[in-house]
Amino acid sequence: MTRTSTRRDWLRLADQALAGQPLTPEQGLDVLLAPDDEVLPLLHAAFAVRKHYYGKKVKLNMIINAKSGLCPEDCGYCSQSIVSTAPVSKYSLLDKETLLAGAREAMSRQAGTYCIVASGKGPTERELNQVIEAVQEITATMPLKICACLGLLKEGQAKRLADAGVHRYNHNVNTSRSNYAAITTTHTYDQRTETVRRAKAGGMSACSGVIIGMGETDEEIVEMAHALRELDADSIPINFLNAIPGTPLAHAERTPAMRALKVLALFRFVCPSKEIRVAGGREVNLRSLQPLALYAANSVFVGDYLTTGGQDVADDHRMIEDLGFEIERCAL
Repeated sequence: MTRTSTRRDWLRLADQALAGQPLTPEQGLDVLLAPDDEVLPLLHAAFAVRKHYYGKKVKLNMIINAKSGLCPEDCGYCSQSIVSTAPVSKYSLLDKETLLAGAREAMSRQAGTYCIVASGKGPTERELNQVIEAVQEITATMPLKICACLGLLKEGQAKRLADAGVHRYNHNVNTSRSNYAAITTTHTYDQRTETVRRAKAGGMSACSGVIIGMGETDEEIVEMAHALRELDADSIPINFLNAIPGTPLAHAERTPAMRALKVLALFRFVCPSKEIRVAGGREVNLRSLQPLALYAANSVFVGDYLTTGGQDVADDHRMIEDLGFEIERCAL
C-alpha cells in the first residue's frame, strides 16, 4: 500500500483485520501518514471492523478520583506526580460511602463500568481492604462492572480484587518501551506490563492503553498498538495528552484532530475485537470532531477525568443519539 491509498485499500485493511491477520509495521505507518482527505474512507473501513464486533453500541465508563495527589512517581504528563506544581486536590483514599455515592452517580449517567482510580505507586493493605469492602457492596446492590486502577500490584493482590468482584484492572503502558525513560524514571515499562499480566493471572480482565502526544514517533505509535495486541488487553483507552500547566509536558503541542482519528483507526485495525475507548483529552484534541471518533472506538468516559473536566454528560448522550448509535447497558 502506498501513501496515496484509496478507499479500496483501506477496506482491504479491514478485511485483513477481520481475518485475524495483524497489520505490518509498514501498513500501520500508512494509516498514520494517510492524507487528511483520506480520513473519511479510513474511518469507513475502521467502522466495518468496529461494527462487526460491537454493532452501533457505545460503552460508557465513569471515573472517580478515589485518591488524589500524594504520588511519589515522576510521570511527566501527570498533575498529581511529585514533580508537578499544578494546583490539584490532595486527599487520601475516599471512604466507602463516598465510593458508593460515586457508583450511584455512574448509574445515573448510564455508565456500565465504574472506574475506581487512586494515585500512588501501588495500594497499601489498608487501601486494598477499603476498595475491596466498597466493591463488594457495590456489586451486591448495583448492575455495574468495576474497574480498579490502583498502581503496581504485588503478588496475590490481583486475586483478592477479582474475588471481591473487580471485573477489570487498568494499568496503562502509556508510551512505547523506547520512549518510556523520557516520560518517567521512578518505575519501568516492564513493571507496568508485569502488573497487566498479574491482573489477568489473578482473574481480572486487562485494561491497558496509551497517551498520544508525549514526543513519540509514528513508528513508536505503531509499536504501542502491537504491544497491546501482544499483551491481549481487553480494553484499550486511547488518551490524547491534555497538557496541564505545572507538569513537565505542559508545553507539548496538542494532537491535531485529524491525526487523532488516524490513531484511533490504527488501534482498531491492530486490535480489532478489543474495546477501544476514547479517553482523556478527547475534548481538547478532537474538539468538534469528537463524534467521528466513535466510528473507530466503541467506548468513552462520561463526565470528568482525574483532575481535568470532561464534556457535559448530556452532550455525550446526545452525541451518541445523533450518530444513530446506542448506549450499551451493563450485562453482568
